[in-house]
Amino acid sequence: MRRTIHDLRRLAATRKLASLTCYDASFAGVLDDAGVDILLVGDSLGMVIQGHASTLPVTVGDVAYHTRAVARGARTAWIVADMPFGSYQASPEQALGNAVELMQAGADMVKLEGGEEMAATVAFLVARGVPVCGHVGLTPQHVQTLGGYRIQGKDAAGAERVLAGARAIEEAGADMLVVEAVPHSLAERIVARRRSLVIGIGASAACDGQVLVLHDMLGVTSGKRPRFVKNFLAEGGSVDGAVRRYVDAVRSGAFPGPEQVYADEA
Repeated sequence: MRRTIHDLRRLAATRKLASLTCYDASFAGVLDDAGVDILLVGDSLGMVIQGHASTLPVTVGDVAYHTRAVARGARTAWIVADMPFGSYQASPEQALGNAVELMQAGADMVKLEGGEEMAATVAFLVARGVPVCGHVGLTPQHVQTLGGYRIQGKDAAGAERVLAGARAIEEAGADMLVVEAVPHSLAERIVARRRSLVIGIGASAACDGQVLVLHDMLGVTSGKRPRFVKNFLAEGGSVDGAVRRYVDAVRSGAFPGPEQVYADEA
């Protein structure tokens, strides 16, 4: 039986939650068997599956297709589907139509990027029965306006923007929040006053859980890797072994270590 958000909250009270991106039924089964709590059908598929330079070309149809595949392979893990660029920014009504498509494809929750400017949309979705995961800090769909994949919240003004965004999204009703590529002290401030489950990626071990792109965790992504990535296949010996090592490291708090988070002066 698939987990519920209430199950995840109960688990988070006793241990950290392990999350990975997933795009197909075969890996969904492997990850599920290894104890991964949350499977994210990420728009990262545009880069690691489709070969694009960013996530921007990904469509709702792409995410729905992969969500259906993951839903067929998963038995217990909670499934989160990314809402791709352009699928929710125009209006809350646009967001609802696309969120419904992803939920009908098998998602338990949808994820969208942004802070205060997206709060009304989050509230609109939640009021209509759509569970929402927010995403603050480094938001890859904003890569062009951010000037690249840069750490966010390094100065006081930037930190306040991230904090305000996280607060607005949570107050709007989001049950989960991804915090990406911010100084660890800023992530800890978000965690200290959280209302939702906080999942970190390049944030802090204090978060309720961690997420990585599957291909990054397996060390098969080419090019320069972000600081927060660790190749677990190098030590795991097999795909299953790598996933289990990742799950164990997240649950125990060993990952991320100091080398995978950003200091205030980073």
